[in-house]
Amino acid sequence: MDEESRSLTERLRAESGGGARYERLVATGDTDELAGVLTEPGQPLWARELAAFRLGLAGDRRAFESLVLLLNHRDPQRCASAAHALARLGDPRTARAAAALATNELRVAYALQPVRLLAELAAPESVPALITTLRRRLHPHDPYRRVALACVDGLGTLKDTRARPVLNEALAHPALAEAAVRALARIPRQR
Repeated sequence: MDEESRSLTERLRAESGGGARYERLVATGDTDELAGVLTEPGQPLWARELAAFRLGLAGDRRAFESLVLLLNHRDPQRCASAAHALARLGDPRTARAAAALATNELRVAYALQPVRLLAELAAPESVPALITTLRRRLHPHDPYRRVALACVDGLGTLKDTRARPVLNEALAHPALAEAAVRALARIPRQR
């Protein structure tokens, strides 16, 4: 069990109060039972999250919609767990969904995990979405510095030359300058 899985199971054990239902969902290897939790009415959020996470890690695409909803949740821990599972799901729709969430200005407060997921996926949608999101964060007094830093770090990880202009703009922002220098150093120079 990896660290993200351990963290999720401990958090959801506390949230659910433990008990037989929780233990069954943690132990079952039946993906149809887990998928049923996602479609049955009246299921608590903890049960849906646990089922979606486990299906995502198993590569079962029935978890996709639930994981995307959790990626956009107001609880940062749920977002992080969903991003972890989505990165392992292998669904081709993941990058497009993460890009849509990362670039949605109405939900920018919840964009940190979609931004990180885009960097991890290294999909065709990743660089354009990170550039767009970062450019929007480069105005004075923007309250979403963590999102901006995640964009800078992600662009450095992806090493795409298209990121050079926006990273150069980020150099003028004290909170981003050091990270932008590191990111620019990772991007090959154009000849």
